Amino acid sequence: MARDADEGAAAMRGGSNEKVEAPPVERGAPRLTTAGRPGTQPPEPEEFAARLKTYEGRAAAVAGVGKDAVNLPMIRHWCEAMGDASPAYTGPDAIAPPTMLQVWTMGGLSGHAGRSDAYDELLGLLDEAGCTSVVATDCEQEYLRPLRPGDEVRFDAVIESVSDRKRTKLGAGYFVTTRMEVRVDDEPVGTHRFRILKYAPAREASRGRRPRPVINRDNAGFWEGVARHRLMIQRCVGCGTLRFPWLPGCNACGCQDWDTIEASGEGTVYSYVVMHHPSFPAFDLPYVVGLIELAEGVRIVSNVVGVPCEAVRIGMPVRLEFLRCDEELELPVFRARDVEPVPVVRERGAQ
Repeated sequence: MARDADEGAAAMRGGSNEKVEAPPVERGAPRLTTAGRPGTQPPEPEEFAARLKTYEGRAAAVAGVGKDAVNLPMIRHWCEAMGDASPAYTGPDAIAPPTMLQVWTMGGLSGHAGRSDAYDELLGLLDEAGCTSVVATDCEQEYLRPLRPGDEVRFDAVIESVSDRKRTKLGAGYFVTTRMEVRVDDEPVGTHRFRILKYAPAREASRGRRPRPVINRDNAGFWEGVARHRLMIQRCVGCGTLRFPWLPGCNACGCQDWDTIEASGEGTVYSYVVMHHPSFPAFDLPYVVGLIELAEGVRIVSNVVGVPCEAVRIGMPVRLEFLRCDEELELPVFRARDVEPVPVVRERGAQ
């Protein structure tokens, strides 16, 4: 390819076959991409993977301290948002829901001062390699004893693993797993593993198309229903509990047998956020991401459409409809009712 470029340059000078010597380019040195934007010289895959592996076992956070002690107001807000009415989380003997373990370690918008240089270096290397996007993929938690109001949480974290290069529908990249050990005083109370994917966005995302949903054996039936303009809810065969999103087993009784019912499409806005940042080619800012409580009692995260963002309110009645994003993708969204409608703007890049 370099030879073709040299010959093309010679032709522009008048057809000379004289070889043009280009200056050497160091691996990782800044260059201009074909799109004219700053980029980097791609690293050799094997050498780069080996370099990433050297970060395994290094600290990700040292001597972190929770910004707030475990407290009842945060527990109450969490339980209201999750719809968890367990009496264990109220009253003078209340404990914190175990799944709040990460909450007490989060730094908020201002972040934590204890994040290590090694972790920042690792993310910087991935950025330089073109893996500039990030998505959280999953977490695993282990609980050693309940947290109670007044507990002061401390933690340390380590870079547990960096995967080999993986290809996903979002794009190719690397899974980075950190393991956080949480304690109160010197007593271990839990472990939190958190995994992210640092990836180079696939071409379809860069053209302004919405990211494709990840479809697997546990949720394939839901997406088959969407293709038929039906919103399907799982129902446990054992106890009849409805659940959403789709899961392989029932959280109420543990039964793994299930069937489905079709949602009526009626619902209300249980909670919502207006997205102003970050900018992404597939979405026109601002837009509303709502937590919709369906008439059947389960909740689904989706967009609220058809009204200005400032008109959305908690408790607003909404009605299901299906939005054609492009030639391959339709998504369930919810149109506000009892307000003056506003036409849905077609997603940028949709066909």
